[in-house]
Amino acid sequence: MSLKAEIKQQKEFSSPEEEALLNVFRTSDLLHIEHARLLRSEKLSHPQYNILRILRGAGEALPCLEVADRMITVVPAITRLLDQLEKQGYVQRDRSETDRRVVLVAITKAGMRVLAKLDEPLEALDRKLLSHMTKRELKELSKLLEKARAGCPV
Repeated sequence: MSLKAEIKQQKEFSSPEEEALLNVFRTSDLLHIEHARLLRSEKLSHPQYNILRILRGAGEALPCLEVADRMITVVPAITRLLDQLEKQGYVQRDRSETDRRVVLVAITKAGMRVLAKLDEPLEALDRKLLSHMTKRELKELSKLLEKARAGCPV
């Protein structure tokens, strides 16, 4: 179904750029909602889950600012997110011994367990959401989205 029909828009989009961006926003929102439902079962938000994945992937403690730089979505309150994750027992923060201004954050065993618990259900959800697309289409979609992001100032 076209976006125009889906959102019951009567007039034409003002430009192909507007239509493309609205398609990206609509798709992102729908996919985000499905993931959020699953993450909620473990009392995690998308940004919190992203932090845990970053730390698991790094395999070592990272400075807080490095975690923030690696985030999928820009979050202004990384400290608040880390506070919540620390309260849940999923991360641990310590001051760097070489530079006391730097706070290092590491994933805990509990954080690793919650990620392990979510890995398979999230993979299954991703397959369910996108299995109607071929691998070739998915690669092309990723390429096009990367190209679109190239026009964004960072």
